[in-house]
Amino acid sequence: MDKRLREILEGLGVAWKYPEHPGRLTAILELLEHDPVAGVRYESGAQATHEQLSRVHTTGYLESIYQLRGKKAWLDVDTTAVSPGSIEAAEVAAGTAVAAVEAVMAGRAESAFALIRPPGHHAESVRARGFCLFNNVAVAAAHARAALGCSRVLIVDWDAHHGNGTQEIFWADPSVLFFDIHRAAPFFPGSGNLEDIGGGLGEGATVNVPMPAGAGDTAYIKAFNDILLPAADWFQPDLILVSAGFDPHWNDLSLSVSYEGFGAMTGILQELARRHCEGHLVFVLEGGYNLTSLAQGARSVLKVLAGFEPPVPGVIGLKEVDNAIAFHRDAFISPPEQGG
Repeated sequence: MDKRLREILEGLGVAWKYPEHPGRLTAILELLEHDPVAGVRYESGAQATHEQLSRVHTTGYLESIYQLRGKKAWLDVDTTAVSPGSIEAAEVAAGTAVAAVEAVMAGRAESAFALIRPPGHHAESVRARGFCLFNNVAVAAAHARAALGCSRVLIVDWDAHHGNGTQEIFWADPSVLFFDIHRAAPFFPGSGNLEDIGGGLGEGATVNVPMPAGAGDTAYIKAFNDILLPAADWFQPDLILVSAGFDPHWNDLSLSVSYEGFGAMTGILQELARRHCEGHLVFVLEGGYNLTSLAQGARSVLKVLAGFEPPVPGVIGLKEVDNAIAFHRDAFISPPEQGG
């Protein structure tokens, strides 16, 4: 690691008073500027329209949020707050998720990553929660169905926190398959039980995989291979969206996922998208509050999307151990001489 990269990563540890802050995106962009990923290009986002937002949020809720434009306010006891620029930022976040889907569906790219904030997956149809005002991934999914000809959309949420808002919005919708792997309750927001599978016409289209603290790459990859892949093969999506939070990393919220793990999961999703929907795959940034692991995690995803070989997870240190075994082996062939 060169000196400047080390300085950047060390600088990402600057403290902020509020966990969801502009430095989250700055951290990612600074790392990509210093250590770019070949093949990645940038496009500007857009501001979500009322029509786009109203596909997943009620008119009354939207009006209550619009009235907070330019103001400071607390919206929920879980520390969800707005400042004078928050409404515009949330509109651009949702609109950029839509723009990423449009870019992929129009064929300008096989895949895309919407680097946005605030996150969205906790926002319900009528409630802001968990730093989230508008449900970005839900807005993007609804737009894909309403305006881009997608009949079936798969949403994969690997954020450490359960995507309660996304689940609530699509609970009875059979056209959206929602797969969420997360840290089990009573961890915030306390939802996402194994038995929660959707309701009405959407029964069976919600798949929750609660994980214990300390679960890592091996468990995540097994869940993807043994639960997500069969479900997706049954569902046959036209588009795959990913609520990508990087708080499962071991530097953040104790789920012990490595950068290689994020890259490996990306590879699985990329292959799945190519098998079912011409590679149409869009990542939407959710949580991640340790700035170093957030930035490095996002970069590990972008490398795979840009064409780099997906890494093999869960093998960190094994090469070094094998080298040490070979180095020390001769010392243990025969027992040590006994003293007289």
